[in-house]
Amino acid sequence: GGCAMRFVYYDDLDSGRTQQFGIEVFGVIYRLADVIQYMRGALNAPDLPEPDTIWAYHALAPAEKARLHEAIQQISALDPAARSELIKANMRWLSPVPQPRSLRCFSSFEGHTRAVRQRRGLSMPTEWFSTPVFQFGNHNAIYPHGGEVPQSASFWLDFEMQVACVIGKRGINIRAEQADDYIAGYTILNDWCARDLEMYEMRMGLGPAKGRDFAVSLGPTLVTPDELSSYAIGEGAQQRYDLKMSATVNNKPLFGLQTSTLRTIHFTFAQMIERASADAWLFPGDVLASGAVDNGSLLSLGAEETLGRWLQTGDVVDLEVEGLGVLRNTVAPPIM
Repeated sequence: GGCAMRFVYYDDLDSGRTQQFGIEVFGVIYRLADVIQYMRGALNAPDLPEPDTIWAYHALAPAEKARLHEAIQQISALDPAARSELIKANMRWLSPVPQPRSLRCFSSFEGHTRAVRQRRGLSMPTEWFSTPVFQFGNHNAIYPHGGEVPQSASFWLDFEMQVACVIGKRGINIRAEQADDYIAGYTILNDWCARDLEMYEMRMGLGPAKGRDFAVSLGPTLVTPDELSSYAIGEGAQQRYDLKMSATVNNKPLFGLQTSTLRTIHFTFAQMIERASADAWLFPGDVLASGAVDNGSLLSLGAEETLGRWLQTGDVVDLEVEGLGVLRNTVAPPIM
């Protein structure tokens, strides 16, 4: 793709400046404004655009994006001494969408849904296949890559390995064929679950709500769609990405977990956007989560069989998605 970018937000621990907008280039973090300023001098390119948010970047014309991307690609060719001045070594990751405006959690993987329902003695409803369904998540319970996630007061703590798309511009009644224009980028999402609370709620015909209320991790970066073009299968409303996905707990692969893949998604992100925007406005910063991938949770794999238990304090959970990186979190004690 002509203008693929990986965006980050971070706290700069050296300067004390919080919520800085940056980019990741080959695993190194730079503050975008610093890079642009430097490039204007080094390349004598006064017309470089200077987006200060993900949404500002998303709104640029294709030619402006290409110009910016070209300049940033040259950063690795810079004099190492000059470049080291720009590198943010002492930083703390923040969520690539620091405060999502809303969070919709879809159910898009048949394998996961089937496995989870089977464990509850339920069959697959035929309606599942006709329209994507979602529940609202807690957009105020967002945790970044590298951070500790305080668990809920749950005995059955679980993760869910998902991918999310982030909306880049406002729209309503968006057709799946046009949905591409509305996607600012993709990131990894871990929807932490209290399965015991969830089971109780499901008996009421409500939820899962409280069972998912305490933590959602996003990160590490927001990857623009063009960076994933080489993984794309199909076009328009049917476009899917063939990204391998795997999870480890305490650096150990889970027993019985074959590598999952995003390509088995039943409903595409375009179809999710069409559903979410039906009679409702979507705004920049809205997050649409895919739902757990096949084999993407202890519940679907069987906690006893795979880990011998549910998650507990001190566990390190890594979700790795090809093209998107690794989202790592440590389980912390509940907030008292």
